[in-house]
Amino acid sequence: MRVISVAAALAVVVGTGVAWGKIRSFESGINHINPVALGGGGEDGAIDVLLVGMDSRTDAHGNPLSDEELATLRAGNDISTNTDTIILIRIPNNGTSATAISIPRDSYVEAPGIGKMKINGVYGSVHLEKMQQLVEQQGEDPAVAEPEATEAGREELIKTVANLTGVTVDHYAEIGLLGFSLITDALGGVNVCLNEAVYEPLSGADFPAGWQKLDGPQALSFVRQRHDLPRGDLDRVTRQQAVMASLAHEVISSKTLSSPATLNRLESAVQRSVVLSDGWDIMDFVEQLQKLAAGNVAFATIPIVEEAGWSDDGMQSVVRVDPSAVKDWVTSLLEDQDEGKTEELAYSPDKTVVDVANDSDINGLAAAVSHVLSGKGFTPGTIGNNEGAKVTSSQVQAAKADDLGAQAVAQELGGLPVIEDASVPPGAVRVVLTVDYTGPGSGLDGTDVTLSAPLVTASGGEALPTPPPIITAAAKDPECVN
Repeated sequence: MRVISVAAALAVVVGTGVAWGKIRSFESGINHINPVALGGGGEDGAIDVLLVGMDSRTDAHGNPLSDEELATLRAGNDISTNTDTIILIRIPNNGTSATAISIPRDSYVEAPGIGKMKINGVYGSVHLEKMQQLVEQQGEDPAVAEPEATEAGREELIKTVANLTGVTVDHYAEIGLLGFSLITDALGGVNVCLNEAVYEPLSGADFPAGWQKLDGPQALSFVRQRHDLPRGDLDRVTRQQAVMASLAHEVISSKTLSSPATLNRLESAVQRSVVLSDGWDIMDFVEQLQKLAAGNVAFATIPIVEEAGWSDDGMQSVVRVDPSAVKDWVTSLLEDQDEGKTEELAYSPDKTVVDVANDSDINGLAAAVSHVLSGKGFTPGTIGNNEGAKVTSSQVQAAKADDLGAQAVAQELGGLPVIEDASVPPGAVRVVLTVDYTGPGSGLDGTDVTLSAPLVTASGGEALPTPPPIITAAAKDPECVN
């Protein structure tokens, strides 16, 4: 949940007729900071927010959490300055879309003026170095030195994210473990869906498969689990995105915040747990978000080169990234989002079930084409002879002619026409093949349909895992994740 959902919540406050003064009361008790590394505040046509989730044992005002809170959050007593979550959020000034880009915590990046390291260690390493300088070398009181060291850590992290993505950060927002739990509870919990049941005692994750509603501490365990996940930290990032998408959908699409009690809980949670940069006019931000539809909020993850790579000195397991590729990808994604292409960006072949029907006398044609499509990531459906109306030429049938799945299937099969057919259920397409078909799987286009060639990474290594999909806040039912 983080800035998008908090700010979207405030937008709903306005939409339900609550006085503007209520929003000002939200803001008045928030801890504000003034990082000098921030940019110009949206002169490029958008507001870019760096959202940082801290693995912190204090609240936003530096007050230690109680023993009871630490136990509920399964946080322990160890002091930590790790940045557990790093997300770059863009909202164009026209307010029609929002994009949240996750940076995996183990991404191996260049920290300006320091060198290469895991991005989650940038804040902490600079904080520690500054504390040592101020306390051990200059004799300053640790309590006095702490705010300056914290500021230095934030500054370096802002510079590092800007250096990696090519995006100038306009505003900074920070939230700790307690805040995530409190805000989730204030909004009535969060709906999630798991592909498989999980039990991982280190994080406290103990959940059945399928749909479920989690309270704050449960949601924290859900997004913090790193062990026993098929894709490690990438699955963890996808869980964070699924939670944020679910909360954003509820806040934007429902009357969640029409209750004064909910508003009071949210106000208390935000004031205790959120740190915001100065010079950020929340009123203007809320006005932008009032234009936002849930379907136009997208959550994505930067591309990676190697999930289980090693640092240059061979001493640390890291997620390796190509800074040039990251910049190009971020630029392309944000441009597409600015043009309102959220639905297209979020589409992936596995979201489409493809039935293939043979309307010719060519044995095995439907099975061969289905094999080709499943190799491209589409979900296979039924395979057999055409039991429906005869067709005169090969075609892709869908409930709507502009269905993204139908368009993608048609393209993969050599540009077949898409025909609207109300009998095809949403989320599915039907491919009907006649003797005129000469595309992939026909044996007439020169392609090999065995699909046995291994995928390779850019460096020629083993196959990379499928990149995390882009998730949107459009769906009422949460997307199932690992």
